[in-house]
Amino acid sequence: MSRKRWHLLGLFTAVGALAVGIVTVPASAAGGVSAAFTKGSDWGTGYEGKYTINNGSGSTLPSWTVEFDLPSGAKISSLWDGSYTASGQHVTVKNTWNGNVGNGSSANFGFNVAYSGTYSAPSNCKLNGGSCDAGGGTPTTTPTTPTQPTTTPTTPTTPTTTPPPPPGGLKNVGYFVQWGVYGRNYHVKNIETSGSASKLTHINYAFGNVTNGQCSANDDPYADYQKTYDAPGSVDGVADTWDQPVAGNFNQLRKLKKLHPGLKVIWSFGGWTYSGGFGQAAQNAAAFAQSCYNLLKDPRWADIWDGIDIDWEYPNACGLSCDTSGAAAYKNLMGALRAKFGSSFLITSAITADGSSGGKLDVADYGGAAQYVDWYNVMSYDYFGAWAAQGPTAPHSPLTSYSGIPTAGFYSDAAIQKLKSKGVPSSKLLLGIGFYGRGWTGVTQSTPGGTATGPAPGTYEQGIEDYKVLKNSCPSTGTIAGTAYAKCGSNWWSYDTPSTIGGKMSYAKQQGLGGAFFWELTGDTSNGELISAMKGGLS
Repeated sequence: MSRKRWHLLGLFTAVGALAVGIVTVPASAAGGVSAAFTKGSDWGTGYEGKYTINNGSGSTLPSWTVEFDLPSGAKISSLWDGSYTASGQHVTVKNTWNGNVGNGSSANFGFNVAYSGTYSAPSNCKLNGGSCDAGGGTPTTTPTTPTQPTTTPTTPTTPTTTPPPPPGGLKNVGYFVQWGVYGRNYHVKNIETSGSASKLTHINYAFGNVTNGQCSANDDPYADYQKTYDAPGSVDGVADTWDQPVAGNFNQLRKLKKLHPGLKVIWSFGGWTYSGGFGQAAQNAAAFAQSCYNLLKDPRWADIWDGIDIDWEYPNACGLSCDTSGAAAYKNLMGALRAKFGSSFLITSAITADGSSGGKLDVADYGGAAQYVDWYNVMSYDYFGAWAAQGPTAPHSPLTSYSGIPTAGFYSDAAIQKLKSKGVPSSKLLLGIGFYGRGWTGVTQSTPGGTATGPAPGTYEQGIEDYKVLKNSCPSTGTIAGTAYAKCGSNWWSYDTPSTIGGKMSYAKQQGLGGAFFWELTGDTSNGELISAMKGGLS
């Protein structure tokens, strides 16, 4: 089935700042700055390592660069809480979010090393060009990475205590796309067999349409509730019958909930393709809310739905089409839904992650609407992509800013901080993760910022590819701004890996967010690598 699957930010979203890993502890090197290596677990063919940068210099360390050499036959396989490059066996790591280390404080970064033969520790450590021993490195007067633009929110200083988790635990929300049952051959049963069901707190079912000012289920009734499953294809191993009133994805979700009683299912309306109807809906918000209530409470499937998700791209701004309903329309719409559905029904919304000054977050009343929603799914991905066919290449889901970012404010932390400044509680913000990459072709530069000739080839659409494909076809060659990138041949891709997701989940916890969500289940591996990283990072 052909349809635009990328419902979330389309051309203009963002992802958040990686603010994890810093701990406020007395510096072990009272006479200066130092960097110390510690080894974690070792599994015979690899190990986990960590460098801790301690600042006992008497003044703030505004940035740091750690260099070291790996023995022959060893290489970095992943690294977090820093940005690295490797030249042969020589590795250079620079700070990302954690460059400002106060006196008496420390920062760290971690990494995995793959090796053959006998384990040997890294050697020849240098900190800011000097020895890693106490007093060897000195604070620099100018950061090696630029400060955030003054027109966008800056990364906050790291608090000495971590905010408590929101009530009810951290959420791990995943989108299931109705059209996945066609060419992608991904069914509700795959959520179970991949092990993903036990790691999810909520499933967002995408998408219902918005037509004539009303919620509608007329887009694909076959996939939704008509397609019959045989016993092998059914979640519980019981075949559908030809005459049952509800089959399809709806009935399979019902069966999945019986296997996992704590799992909640939310029906999502809109998305990139279907958001054009929200402007009309907002003209009579009460009537829209009534239509949605009638649809979700239909006795054929009322037991399936625990909530409704509104994915309006974008209120009072342009997406696939432009909306001019005004700054108050979004708040009014969400208020009408809450008034109709009551306090016990989940009402959520996928929203832009445009953190730029005067951008999409500034033209609708997301702060005022927050009182009506249980949480926002902040679509912190799709910031950059091959719709800019000649580049520059850039990671589509940066957590933080970085030197050379094409658009100021197009990164996750800028959006998170902007929403907080508008009065949205941290616990009502979920960080977005894309289970896919965006890429260019005709690229000669391995690091971000290179020119291109067009979108890289993809399985279903040019310029986009699932993680499960990219992890093998174009493995990560570097990280920047809390996410990964890869160059293979003339193709250049950016995407999140289990390692970078771990960093982003740490950020979500450090910021006191309500959890995280992802788009979407079909992009993960058959054994759920990415969702496992999310679950582990949120635990």
